Amino acid sequence: CFGFPLSIFLIIVNEFCERFSYYGMKAVLTLYFTRFLHWNDNFATAIYHTFVALCYLTPILGAVMADSWLGKFKTILYLSIIYAIGQVVLSVGSINDLTDHNQDGSPDNIAVNIALSMIGLILIGLGTGGIKPCVAAFGGDQFEEEQEKQRGIFFSLYYLSVNAGSLLSTIITPTIRASQCGIHTKQECYPLAFGVPAILMVVSLVVFVIGSKMYKKVKPQGNVMLEVSKCVGFAIKNRFRHRSKKFPKREHWLDWASEKYDKRLIAQTKMVLRVLFLYIPLPMFWAVFDQQGSRWTLQATAMSGDFGFQIQPDQMQIVNPILIVIMVPVVNYLVYPLIKKCKLNFTPLKKMTVGMFFGSMAFVAAALLQVQIDKTYPVFPAAGQTQIKLINLGDVPARVQFQPQLQSVDVAPNEETGYMLFETSKLQSLHITSGTLNETKPLELQKGQRYTVPFKWDSMEIKSDLIWDNITSKPESGKSLVRFINNLSFPVNVTMGDMDFGLLDPFFVSNYSEVPKPDKTYIISASAPLFYCKVESKKFGYGGGYTISIDNCVESILNIKYFEDMAPNTVHMAWQIPQYFLLTCGEVMFSVTGLEFSYSQAPSNMKAVLQAGWLLAVAVGNIIVIIVAGASTIKKQWAEYVLFAALLFVVCIIFAIMASFYTYIDPNEIEAQFSKEEKEEDKKDRDDNEKEAEADSRM
Repeated sequence: CFGFPLSIFLIIVNEFCERFSYYGMKAVLTLYFTRFLHWNDNFATAIYHTFVALCYLTPILGAVMADSWLGKFKTILYLSIIYAIGQVVLSVGSINDLTDHNQDGSPDNIAVNIALSMIGLILIGLGTGGIKPCVAAFGGDQFEEEQEKQRGIFFSLYYLSVNAGSLLSTIITPTIRASQCGIHTKQECYPLAFGVPAILMVVSLVVFVIGSKMYKKVKPQGNVMLEVSKCVGFAIKNRFRHRSKKFPKREHWLDWASEKYDKRLIAQTKMVLRVLFLYIPLPMFWAVFDQQGSRWTLQATAMSGDFGFQIQPDQMQIVNPILIVIMVPVVNYLVYPLIKKCKLNFTPLKKMTVGMFFGSMAFVAAALLQVQIDKTYPVFPAAGQTQIKLINLGDVPARVQFQPQLQSVDVAPNEETGYMLFETSKLQSLHITSGTLNETKPLELQKGQRYTVPFKWDSMEIKSDLIWDNITSKPESGKSLVRFINNLSFPVNVTMGDMDFGLLDPFFVSNYSEVPKPDKTYIISASAPLFYCKVESKKFGYGGGYTISIDNCVESILNIKYFEDMAPNTVHMAWQIPQYFLLTCGEVMFSVTGLEFSYSQAPSNMKAVLQAGWLLAVAVGNIIVIIVAGASTIKKQWAEYVLFAALLFVVCIIFAIMASFYTYIDPNEIEAQFSKEEKEEDKKDRDDNEKEAEADSRM
């Protein structure tokens, strides 16, 4: 079809579906851990990066299976089946109603959900990692030698399908996740957010199987990684056997493998090891890069995503692929040519060093942004402390004295104070004076808690109440919380949209409830026999907390008053774009250049070894994050960002020093020299054989 084997179109569709499945699932994974499984940020980050590390360790296993045992087709087929099963298991594990027998909205046995989720992720890690090194190579196998041009176009289409799947899924699955679904209670829709990627993975598998009879299936020819490993292992073992001084030294320690392996393989291995040595500092870059899906997503949950339309925190990851599409041509066709015109020797290793520096600066930007976010966080009481807020629901000003003689506060009509901090043991009562009346209210307080005291002057008395707020942090879901207080003289039933706050007696306060869609408005209604009033709410925003008083009704319009218990997120998500820009600049200069450099410095038949080393560096980078998240005692998130920035900067300097000692080579020249020597040896062998044959004939 258009000069291409028909099978490659199936491979491209297969890759698009698989990448959509992987990136779509991965985009919502961190919030799934924190909001559904209720893990803390550090543990969620550690498990997320454990999963990513698994995804980058298993490609080595997949490559060995394909090249030494099953072949690429069967490896892709079998591991895709495991992959699809894993996606389905993860989706089932995220069903809230699976063990919610009492239908209260929370799983009765969360261990079942956790077990299924972990099994699903392990299967996905084996599947996606195992097929990673096989699919592109399998597509390349479908072409004949004379179809070099078509093969090049295929790889362009292949990587286009990878980016298209990543881009679309990062938009779609967070949107699905933010929607409401459930049998008994409506909550964030993780089953569908994981279910859509599962369906795409099944489609990917079906599409791949459809082309089974069309594919050219190359038989396993042995894995070069195993050969290199055996060569290195034999050299080390042989050197250890001959460690005595009576054995002469050899030019290179790998030369101790010459008793078993030919000179060409040893020389190729030397070239590869020179490059792999430079890989040693690289994991630190990946340690910062892969935190886009963990720490940076969690950072976005404390920010405002109002762009005129609502952006979800896990959708901010889309900035990276969008910037990649823009930055790659800009850097390649504008920045690098300008540097070349300035006659600067901007070698690949220098580009990689600059890329690491950009990565470090990205985390400096993230730290500066985190400082601004921290300023917007509410201050909650520490152990031994209590916070109290006063709300005057009456039309008469009041003065409140905190006893014994701590401080006095004046509260205007229909106004509130902020939360005031007290030592719990020192605060015993409140003395309220309003109009001609006064009242002393004893306080029974728990340490480390917040309380609200609503009060009002009534002609005969001062009504007041002590309400435990039961909030010690921002809402875990990232949404806003609302509650109602009935400031009428009779009981009313209060609803807001589909939320029913029940029958509220006069001066009674409801419990907090989450606003399902904080960027939308709702109809608030209060009803009683022969009484019905309603009003449209404001948009609550994300991360806030509100007490709404039901005051009165005029011509069926409900009069309400908003009291802000906790400010919504105000720092805009757009402020994350600079750190994404810096990190993407780093990726373009580090990752793209790194692979090009690696392949230019090693023989063509050793590219698989370098790819394995590159993927291993990514895995080790994620393991670094696991260690820091699990073992770090750093309390402030900005300080952790500074730590990673400093570590990467130090590694950047080390890499620059290592790079300065590196001598660039041309593997093709070395290969050509070996080929020439082998031809000369073959010719010599033939001449010797001819001479022997001639001598034999004379005899």
